Amino acid sequence: MPASLDTFTCRLLRARHATQVAGLDALLVTPGPDLRYLLGVAGESHERLTCLVLPADGDPALVVPALERPGLDGTPVLGLGLEIADWPDGDDPYALVAGLLGKSGSPPAWVAVADAMPAAHVLALRDALPGCAQTLASAVLAPLRIRKDSAEIAALVAAGQAIDRVHARMGEWLRVGRTEAQVGADVAAAIVTEGHTAAAFVIVGSGPHAASPHHDVSDRVVRPGDVVVVDIGGPTPEGYFSDCTRTYSLGEPAETDVAECYAVLQAAQDAAVAAVAPGTTAQQVDAAARGPITAVGLGERFIHRTGHGIGLEVHEQPYIVAGNDLALEAGMAFSIEPGIYLPGRWGARIEDIVVVNDSGATRLNHRPRELAILPV
Repeated sequence: MPASLDTFTCRLLRARHATQVAGLDALLVTPGPDLRYLLGVAGESHERLTCLVLPADGDPALVVPALERPGLDGTPVLGLGLEIADWPDGDDPYALVAGLLGKSGSPPAWVAVADAMPAAHVLALRDALPGCAQTLASAVLAPLRIRKDSAEIAALVAAGQAIDRVHARMGEWLRVGRTEAQVGADVAAAIVTEGHTAAAFVIVGSGPHAASPHHDVSDRVVRPGDVVVVDIGGPTPEGYFSDCTRTYSLGEPAETDVAECYAVLQAAQDAAVAAVAPGTTAQQVDAAARGPITAVGLGERFIHRTGHGIGLEVHEQPYIVAGNDLALEAGMAFSIEPGIYLPGRWGARIEDIVVVNDSGATRLNHRPRELAILPV
């Protein structure tokens, strides 16, 4: 269910308060996940500037190209009471932003810009606001976005269910004699069929390719005995992402150490999920995942962080990694995805999305976590 107008109003008020607390004069937010969070508007940054101008003191406004103004019809923006400052081609939108920020009588000294704002806009705003320092908006917005409300959690639950349905069908496509690319194309189509708006990523790593965590797909033909890592996800209509990895084998694994190592991997994932609780730090969860793998001498074969936050971006805060002493709080959502990778041979990963609840973690993915043996 889409967020309500009250939700967006509350988010704007919280963002303004956080801007004030940070000592900033304004937030400048171009299209991307931050704008979708604040206004419920999707879209992309093009050469024409679209920008939410959110002063620490004063009324917010949305600067938008005149030719894109009709696209706001039917969006929450028109119900929020924002000033819509549209501009035609030939006008200077950066001067328009400067004028909006100058309504208080004094020019801004320090503004935060969206982390993914194109450099062309960043530099043009710098020219339009001489003497105004810029910082990243994530310092203000990430602490707001990191804790999901009930509607966001419901959207993540739906995304998890949708990607589980794709994994449940993997035997339809992952078969001996097909290439990774052929399997990936079918999986990508199913991701949309099962409730996503697009396939954001499809990793089908077979045989030695399974030892490369960010392998994509290739023309390698799947063979009997291959271990295959399938890591897939995408956004749902509400904008929230799924991300789930399961490991498959085409018949019994050809490598003799797969069963033993995979049992360790399952223990590591279970240990990490069990470690999640309010007050536990992100690095403690990472350490819990590494413990069983390191104990059997495979610590160097777990080569990435244990997890990443998820929401309107597939990778966002919090990051479950050594050195991150952030204390977890209820409503935080992130992946738990330990892996074991043996270069040139095989690899495996198990990934679920979890949400921190009042006492522990709620898994949002429910497909079996055992090594899935598919018929050959």
